[in-house]
Amino acid sequence: MIKQIKSETTYPFLKWVGGKRWLANTYSTLFPSEFNNYFEPFMGSAAVFFSINPKKAYLADINKELTDCFIGVRDDWLKVEALLKEHHNNHTSDYYYKIRASKYVGIVERAARFIYLNRTCWNGLYRVNTSGQFNVPIGTKTNVMLSTDNFESVSNLLKGAEILNVDFESLIDKATKDDFIFADPPYTVKHNFNGFVKYNEKMFHWDDQVRLSESLINASNRGCLVCLTNAYHPSIISLYENHFDLTPLQRNSVIAASSSNRGMYEELVIRNY
Repeated sequence: MIKQIKSETTYPFLKWVGGKRWLANTYSTLFPSEFNNYFEPFMGSAAVFFSINPKKAYLADINKELTDCFIGVRDDWLKVEALLKEHHNNHTSDYYYKIRASKYVGIVERAARFIYLNRTCWNGLYRVNTSGQFNVPIGTKTNVMLSTDNFESVSNLLKGAEILNVDFESLIDKATKDDFIFADPPYTVKHNFNGFVKYNEKMFHWDDQVRLSESLINASNRGCLVCLTNAYHPSIISLYENHFDLTPLQRNSVIAASSSNRGMYEELVIRNY
């Protein structure tokens, strides 16, 4: 296995509902320091990827706008940054809705649009309508450029990553012995609808949770290192308790319109090492 030595701190450039920046910041010891290749089948903001800074990675998501955004930053961060500065200088409510309704052909322009909307929409939420069009209203944040931005560092790190717009199972199936898989799926549970099930233009069903568990069990049997985060719920526990170690962790919930609906809740960390 390869010892992963972190050379510098690289921060995620997106805010993502259910993102694992809190996990990477507070519980970094949960992740192995030695492995071959890194696999993240539900990349989101890729907070764990940026925290670990692996030498070779495979990042995937079914959200094509998201994966194209990462590719745009990786391949031409200078132009993405320049376009973001233009968005920053022009940002108003009218401008936000104009950009939200706009469509761009070039991958760099689409990457800059995606980041702009992510940083200025309500709570960094990604949501689309039945036609696949982003429809989140404007939020209260007005800073498009952030003090933590280092797109050159992000681009350099992503140059060691293959970014794929594929289903999670096809990516997990590529992992072999001593590869590390970090999976952070939408938190769908059996017999209970929660507010984070909508994922791109399709639902992440309970059948997908079952399919994910089977895929990760198979990967574990191949000798892969597996770490999964999921809802702390009996239906999820039943999928993994006979195959992995389960650890509940508490965290703050901040994605709610009313502060009365925010608070502490438990998530489950599932590992085989």
